[in-house]
Amino acid sequence: MSGRSSERTAGRLNRILAMLPWVIANPGTTVAEVCQRFGYTREELIGDLELVFVCGLPGYGPGDLMVAYVDEDQVVVDMADYFAAAPRLTPAEALALLSAGLAMLGTGQGSEALESAVHKLNRVLIPEGEEPLTVDLDAEPELVGDLRRAAADGRVVTIDYVSLGRNRRTVRQVEPWLVFTSLGNWYLFGHDHLSGEERIFRIDRIRSLSITDRRFEPPSPIPEPEVRYVPSEEDVHAVIELGPRARWVLDYYPVDVLADDGEVLRVRFSSADPSVAAGLLLRLGADAVLVEGDEVAEALARLREQVLALYEPG
Repeated sequence: MSGRSSERTAGRLNRILAMLPWVIANPGTTVAEVCQRFGYTREELIGDLELVFVCGLPGYGPGDLMVAYVDEDQVVVDMADYFAAAPRLTPAEALALLSAGLAMLGTGQGSEALESAVHKLNRVLIPEGEEPLTVDLDAEPELVGDLRRAAADGRVVTIDYVSLGRNRRTVRQVEPWLVFTSLGNWYLFGHDHLSGEERIFRIDRIRSLSITDRRFEPPSPIPEPEVRYVPSEEDVHAVIELGPRARWVLDYYPVDVLADDGEVLRVRFSSADPSVAAGLLLRLGADAVLVEGDEVAEALARLREQVLALYEPG
């Protein structure tokens, strides 16, 4: 990538990162207001919104991807609360960033900009004349130790679990194969007797735990867990027909293809929250038709009412 191209990319990214928090803080803002404030043309703004529409938090399932689009003359950014305020590094994160920067500079491949950033970060974290930096790491959740012992002993556990999307509470028996941390959260990976499948559970969603006397033999080797969105029996399901311009949905959402005649693509869409499918349908407009899914239809109607209310005279 040329230096000029890199500068354009950095400039575009900086503008996106400045624009998103402002739009989130000012719901109902118009295209003209955003363009005037951030120096966009309408085409450039739509291009950047289409770029961030497929971005989100790790896991990258329907509930993790932000919604960003232009609805007539209104700029809509939703499901992106993590952009509402500038992120602040924890001491551990800042130290990890400093270590990575110093390692890169040690290879002789670092740029002047990186060298300057590392110097500033180092000065903030370890001021001259100060005591060495102490970083306190968060303690493990209370249940981690019990789950590790159950996994080591090969004993089935009973968990009272609250699902992340719909807050539905279920009691499950699980064979705990592995306890691990990823992306700032702790997880239990194992065989779930209720669904009869391999499942990953967020440990902070476990309300109570008991270790039973039932024994199990874990698979050998234990599969590598992958933190991602997995449709479950608790999900809301909808059947949607997609036109040619909406076929990109296949690349970004966990859908099952029911029929495809080359023009119309019929899929089953699964999500923990009906508003996810409703938001997608609203954005796709005439390029998508909801065929089945009462909960999604209700969420779509509410969402349309909210949008229309923005245009009603106050």
